[in-house]
Amino acid sequence: MKVPILRIGRMLLASVQVELRDTVADAFQQDVLAAIEKNGADGLIIDITALDIVDSYVARVLLDTGRMARLLGAPTVLVGMRPAVAATLTRMGFVMDDVYTALNIDEGLHLLQGIAGRRLGA
Repeated sequence: MKVPILRIGRMLLASVQVELRDTVADAFQQDVLAAIEKNGADGLIIDITALDIVDSYVARVLLDTGRMARLLGAPTVLVGMRPAVAATLTRMGFVMDDVYTALNIDEGLHLLQGIAGRRLGA
């Protein structure tokens, strides 16, 4: 099972529609990083709307993917987080440094466009 990665202008959208088991999560991370490199993306949106639960491994993969993407020049916005997932991540002690959050894809895209504009001095 692969997570689709779509290009929207100079941004990438990875919409997680499957449960991220360990091997799928690892492949997802590699696919996202390769897509950033190939496309020269200015930003990444990871949509987790379809995820009802997130365990500690998947949470770490998502956050690490965002951090790695940032090192490649693509700030990351995690969108579609359910309240139960947010509560679980907080209880597990995860801090969203280096990864932005937004309620939905539209807000995430708007946030990334603002970040790109500031980086370019617009």
